[in-house]
Amino acid sequence: MLNALKQLFGNDYDEDGFRECSVTGLSIHRSAENHVKLFGLTAVIALIIGGSFAFTVAMTRWELIGLIPEDGYYTHLSMHAWNILIFWMVFMEIAILYVGGPIVLGRRLPLTKVVKAGWVTMVVGALGVNYTAWTATSAGGGEAPLLTAYVPLEVSAEFYASAIVFLLGATVAALPFFVAIWQEKRGAAKKTLPLVVFGAFITGIIAVEAILGGIAAFAYALVWRLGIIESVNAGIYRQLYWIVGHGTQQINLVAMITVWYFLTHVVGGAVVISEKVSRSAFILYLFFINLGAAHHLMVDPGLSAGWRIFNTSYAFYGAAFASMIHAFAIPGGLEAGRRQRGLGGGLFGWLTSAPWKNPVFSATIFSIILFGFVGGITGVLMGQMQLNMTWHNTFATVGHFHGTVAIGTTLSFIGLVFFIIKTMFRRDFISSKLATIVPYFYAGAMGIVALMMMYIGILYGVPRRSSGVVRNIPGTDFSLSAAAPLMNVFGVFAVLAILAGTLFVLVSVGSLLFGDRLEGDDRGGMLPDGGLQTDGGASVHAVDLRGTFAISLIFMATFVSLYALNWFLLTQLWSIGA
Repeated sequence: MLNALKQLFGNDYDEDGFRECSVTGLSIHRSAENHVKLFGLTAVIALIIGGSFAFTVAMTRWELIGLIPEDGYYTHLSMHAWNILIFWMVFMEIAILYVGGPIVLGRRLPLTKVVKAGWVTMVVGALGVNYTAWTATSAGGGEAPLLTAYVPLEVSAEFYASAIVFLLGATVAALPFFVAIWQEKRGAAKKTLPLVVFGAFITGIIAVEAILGGIAAFAYALVWRLGIIESVNAGIYRQLYWIVGHGTQQINLVAMITVWYFLTHVVGGAVVISEKVSRSAFILYLFFINLGAAHHLMVDPGLSAGWRIFNTSYAFYGAAFASMIHAFAIPGGLEAGRRQRGLGGGLFGWLTSAPWKNPVFSATIFSIILFGFVGGITGVLMGQMQLNMTWHNTFATVGHFHGTVAIGTTLSFIGLVFFIIKTMFRRDFISSKLATIVPYFYAGAMGIVALMMMYIGILYGVPRRSSGVVRNIPGTDFSLSAAAPLMNVFGVFAVLAILAGTLFVLVSVGSLLFGDRLEGDDRGGMLPDGGLQTDGGASVHAVDLRGTFAISLIFMATFVSLYALNWFLLTQLWSIGA
């Protein structure tokens, strides 16, 4: 066992602890590389746990199966939510900070003892959250907390304490990244950080904002549960909670976009069209992205109409505009880089000729497409004050964040894990065919799952927080049985999506344990056609980007159509009760 671990964390370094990556050409120090591996492996373990509960939750929402009794459903949902939405994501994002900081900058990872302390603290917090969620009962440990752990729901004090420990651990683990940035800028204040490092830096700042909000919310609830204060204001708790509740998704978003820039360049041959424009988009996120949390509070009576309008309209547009910039810049950079290499003509030849058999590339591109068309558009729709009324607390909300997290972010992280297996663990896939299938299988299945959730929620009003509603709501004659056929589609494709996730885990773990070692300068098929650098042809500003322009028009047409459709559906509510 020890020998196996030593092999996983061992590479050929020089006497100073550095090695040159055969794919990226980056100078990588063992301190950064080994901790990227550590946090990445921990993230995959959280994915396995959360994915196991994804099966039980989906098979319960699919009422044809009805796997779990109502009194146990929230426990399984809590386990699924915390392990997938928080632990899988945050452990991966700490790894991304180390890639986007010390590795891209060619530096040692500073304060490695602090890093280890952060990892241990995060693991302890995660174990505590899982234990308290799993053992929660009305008689003893309180109610299952879900992701929100709303007061005055009697969630155990140990849960709130464990959540705080995890958030503190993430803060500690992120600190060495900021130190690495400070070391880079010290004495060279005018030196520009590479775009990927800049994206990781903005990710880190947004993470600090989210973590502080989470600590404030959970500490407020904790002192109440300990009896230090007699009561809590549920409205204040909700506003504090959604700083982290929605803020974690904003960390996911900015980390994911940083990964997009990195992987489309390394495996697809993309270039950056305009660093100033892309940096400006990241800065817009810094000021506006967390304001999107307001859409979770649209029905709260304590908030004024002016506050809601500002946050869901004017302020929210700043974040939406930033996303539009990235939505053009990333595919535009891919088209420019491939056209500079003479790869593909016509309108979409640059895209059709791309390395679609490379799972790192396909996972990244599917993440971009599906996040934009499924998660991004729906996020803007449900972020509008009026349209939010048709989405709020319906199954459509669950569909939206599966479109963002389960499709967009998870697919990009799948691509990153495959890339790390090849370039850092230096292992070949146990089966290249199975690795190639994973992004297609997962993107297709989970895409349909998210669409079914949204369709069922918007058109039928199926609620998000109860598992047994399609047959009829207890104590009434009201029936949602018309949604049953679509719930059956949802159930079938949920099983397929979970199988796709299982295949990803099997390929990843199997490759680490049994994959052939990549020796020397073996690049494992990761470099784009024509190499990492362009051939020195036409300037990027002289390259025709008509393919990206056409895709942008398709995206905008879809956006406008769905926007109009949702306003039409809103008008249909006026007749209710007439």
